[in-house]
Amino acid sequence: MRSDLTPWTIRGMGLALGALIVIGLVQLGAAAGGVLLLLFLAVLLASALEPMVGTLRDRLPIGRGATILVVYLAFFVVVLVLAFIVVPAAIRQGEQIIESLPPFFEQARTWAGDLRPAALARSITALIDSVAGILKPPPPPDPDTVVDVGAAVAEAVVALATLLTIVFFWLVEHARLQRYALAFLPAERRAGARMAWNEVETRLGLWVRGQLILMGAIGVATAITYTILGLPGALLLGLIAAITEAIPIVGPLLGAIPAVLVAATVSPELAVLVAIIYVILQFLEGSVLVPLVMRNTVGISPLLVLLSLLIGAAVGGLVGAFLAVPVAASLEIMLSRLQAREVRVAQDPAAQQGPDDSANEEMGRSLPDAANAGADR
Repeated sequence: MRSDLTPWTIRGMGLALGALIVIGLVQLGAAAGGVLLLLFLAVLLASALEPMVGTLRDRLPIGRGATILVVYLAFFVVVLVLAFIVVPAAIRQGEQIIESLPPFFEQARTWAGDLRPAALARSITALIDSVAGILKPPPPPDPDTVVDVGAAVAEAVVALATLLTIVFFWLVEHARLQRYALAFLPAERRAGARMAWNEVETRLGLWVRGQLILMGAIGVATAITYTILGLPGALLLGLIAAITEAIPIVGPLLGAIPAVLVAATVSPELAVLVAIIYVILQFLEGSVLVPLVMRNTVGISPLLVLLSLLIGAAVGGLVGAFLAVPVAASLEIMLSRLQAREVRVAQDPAAQQGPDDSANEEMGRSLPDAANAGADR
């Protein structure tokens, strides 16, 4: 017993040390959640820009560093235009819409008061009052609010600058970082891990580029349509439609609700017309644009998309729902590397009984060898 005590003690200490390391890593990840989110967003954007770097490098007589700088500067200019021109203009339009809401709510209360029975009128009036309380113009800010808003804006600017910096260094140091990370794996596993890594980044890049194209198309189309219809806040509503387009399944509905509500402040007929036009735009996008842009991008089933969306929304809200699909696609690719795809899944034993039982048994004896070959890939 004394001779067995020392090995078991060492194993117990090793197990306790491993558990402490895992707990520490989990706590570190929870504390650095914002940093990990920025890193993941940077990897998404860098994966989308990487093919552009390769294309320009093949066509221009410059090195990889200069090509990365050209692509990055173009991306940086687009981000600055959105951050300092489009977004402030959309915010001003939102403030104008909120200021014009009180007369609309008064008309809605008058209309609701004429409804019968009286219980229905009271219910609708209470609903209108609740919405009016949420959307009423804010009071003049006090000094503490100004400081809080200024701090939030500064934090957003710092986060954006950090994101763009990580994107640049990821593009520049990608090959060296990959070699460094793969060096920790056994030599026979490095090729498969490199293939999985590259496949994940390729799939994520395709998804990001496809989403950006769809978001831009919907945003521009809705903004132009709303401007032609004379809808207040056309730029803001187009920006909302573009952002919500990135959320699978429920995104189009979320993008249509603000436009219909704003149109209802003008006239019921305009609200119906906006809803019809939005449905037409979504139909054209789903039947024409999505098959052209998003073909072979994510490659996961609609069921997994829905489940990942629900889980992401439950864990991280709107941001979690936005990142759920690329995370699920990455996990699906990594799990597929662990499968023996060349081995056929066994059928029901009852269905295999018959004159070909001997052949089936021979094939069954060959399955372990094939499985081992698939696992060594």
